[in-house]
Amino acid sequence: MRRALLVSNSTLHGQGYLDHCAAEMRAFLGAAVRRILFVPFAIQDRAAYVAKVRERLGRVDLEVDGLLEPSRGALAGDAGDPERARLAIAGAQAIFVGGGNTFRLLATLQDLGVLPQIRARVLAGMPYIGSSAGSNLACPTIRTTNDMPIVEPRSFEALGLVPFQLNPHYLDPPPGSTHMGETREQRLREFLEENDGVVVVGLREGAWLRAEGTALALGGTTGARIFRRGAPPEEVLPPLRLDSLLAAPA
Repeated sequence: MRRALLVSNSTLHGQGYLDHCAAEMRAFLGAAVRRILFVPFAIQDRAAYVAKVRERLGRVDLEVDGLLEPSRGALAGDAGDPERARLAIAGAQAIFVGGGNTFRLLATLQDLGVLPQIRARVLAGMPYIGSSAGSNLACPTIRTTNDMPIVEPRSFEALGLVPFQLNPHYLDPPPGSTHMGETREQRLREFLEENDGVVVVGLREGAWLRAEGTALALGGTTGARIFRRGAPPEEVLPPLRLDSLLAAPA
């Protein structure tokens, strides 16, 4: 059974790293999960990223293994070892994919050749947690990310754990803004002009989606905006069930 927790952002204004969602992450994983495999590839300094996540999740009784984290005495070249990555994913109780640049994240996982393995494990029941870029990765493609394409992945196709697209950090223009560029809403409408039959969820900071089989729940303290081609955006607030968004098979 698919289980995924997709968080808009890892840090909420006025709070520390993961403070707004760490309790939800722990509850989502359940008492049986004591270790989680963290994927740090969206950030360049992976060692520092793993250390940050290890410290924070240690406070909710989770041990963290960094994917391709250098072991003692390991050669630098081991950091790109696909077989080592496959073994870590095969043995993981759960997986957490952190935020950063979505293009770098996807390209690295493509180079390692582990996207099909992650997808298969999650659809078989391994819990998946994503934040920001990690949430984008759970969609069919990463084409609704906010990030700059600092690297070129082989394709935009991602994990497809859910059948809809996400736009994390969704933001309305502030009242009185003089910015003349496209708003987030305009950019998502442009996406829908070229992609019929796709739903995009603009997930506001402080919100998350929790998928369990065919059930989908919106949680957190803010909400989301749902975009469909040819229809006005729909504003939704938690707690709310959005099961219909999972109607298409992942």
